[in-house]
Amino acid sequence: MNVVLISTYELGHQPFGLTSAAAWLKREGAEVVLQDAAVQHLDKEALAASDLIGYYVPMHTATRIAAQFIPTVKAHNPRAHVVCFGLYAPMNEVYLRKLGADTILGGEFEEGLVACYRRLSAVASHPERNLAESKDREATSLMQEEIASSQTTLLAMTGGQPEPIVSLARQEFILPDRRGLPHLSKYAYLIRTDGQCPRVGGYTEASRGCKHLCRHCPIVPVYGGQFRIVPSEIVIEDIEQQVNSGAGHITLGDPDFFNGPGHVIPIVEKMHQLWPHLTYDVTIKIEHLLKYQRWLPLLRETGCAFVTSAVESLDDAVLDILAKGHTRADFVKAVELFKAQGLVLQPTFVAFHPWMTLTGYADLLETIAQLDLVENVASIQLAVRLLIPAGSKLLDRADVRSSVDEFDEAALVYPWKHSDPRVDQLCEQVLAIVKDGQEKEQSRSEIFDRVWQAAYGIVGEQRELPTYSRQPVPHLSENWYC
Repeated sequence: MNVVLISTYELGHQPFGLTSAAAWLKREGAEVVLQDAAVQHLDKEALAASDLIGYYVPMHTATRIAAQFIPTVKAHNPRAHVVCFGLYAPMNEVYLRKLGADTILGGEFEEGLVACYRRLSAVASHPERNLAESKDREATSLMQEEIASSQTTLLAMTGGQPEPIVSLARQEFILPDRRGLPHLSKYAYLIRTDGQCPRVGGYTEASRGCKHLCRHCPIVPVYGGQFRIVPSEIVIEDIEQQVNSGAGHITLGDPDFFNGPGHVIPIVEKMHQLWPHLTYDVTIKIEHLLKYQRWLPLLRETGCAFVTSAVESLDDAVLDILAKGHTRADFVKAVELFKAQGLVLQPTFVAFHPWMTLTGYADLLETIAQLDLVENVASIQLAVRLLIPAGSKLLDRADVRSSVDEFDEAALVYPWKHSDPRVDQLCEQVLAIVKDGQEKEQSRSEIFDRVWQAAYGIVGEQRELPTYSRQPVPHLSENWYC
């Protein structure tokens, strides 16, 4: 059977999930073609000849792009079985099935993908026998009460597919197969501040899921506070094959790198031992940066270029609503720790949300400047608007349910408007400034200054910019984060 696996977007990285899926399917004997629509045109001939087309949808943007492809590709090859797999697949099951998806797989999707391939291969190998068996089962289903009961329960849980829509099984991971994808030089790279050339970037994962339950996080509806580790030897082998392809920097894309410090610390130690020149970046909660601060010197010593942390807000009441597990004071303490250790912290924010006020946004900007973090914060973070996806735990709150509109399938969110129209106006204005600044290749500081003027213009107050460092910090060339 011919299989085409498609990634539409993953923060500029070569997609780990796609390469993992390819390895599992190739082990089954599948002829697999990999396509990354973020950096290449789709191969129409391969799509037309495929028996199974899989879309990898690990994030919101990726899913919206995939939704544009599915109906068109389905129209050109109606016989192909369409699978959507990844974090956002089960959250948007109904919509994706409307578009033409036949199978939905979330969580630990590799085993389900292989099971789907085996099922389709069996039908393709013996179409007459399978048709007859299907008719026999239908004719005798009422007489086989126990079997029918179990099948009905299973199909109700899986939308008519025999594979579970969400699996949290502990899989035995194998080495991702990256052959067939564009070279790493086509993906996001590390922008350095030492005057040296950018470093080619690689990407891998040491774990999936998260043991925390932040209400706005899309991981929570799928993993429910659980996380699964990728064996350290697989992580090291995957890094090795990317280093051999020219990677000088690796993004370890775990939702939270310190979910299991005992698992990941030996990995970065081994990585530094094998490739002393290699730099890397990770994502860690503020809560964990404080709890495991003893490991910060080791991160610096092993080549950590920066740590991303989803701070989200500086308002303690909002942080409580989001169940972030840290306070404004905790964030400030983490900033101080990083400066003391000579590490770079890159905070991300949900700048606009239903509880934001104009003075709150102005405080966000002022605090970023006062803490000398302007160059540490990607400009797009000043414009990020809260997404409330299907299954969001924020919908457990009555105030959220009463303030959102009906679910917008095409946008994959519950739309909301702020009670103060000026906040929504500022959000649109800031986004326009960021887009314009990036097109003009302005620095983060230059864009920040423009956002400052726009914010205080709407607030109706003249406020002088605090003096802050305009020294750039290491960061990836791709700055989007949702």
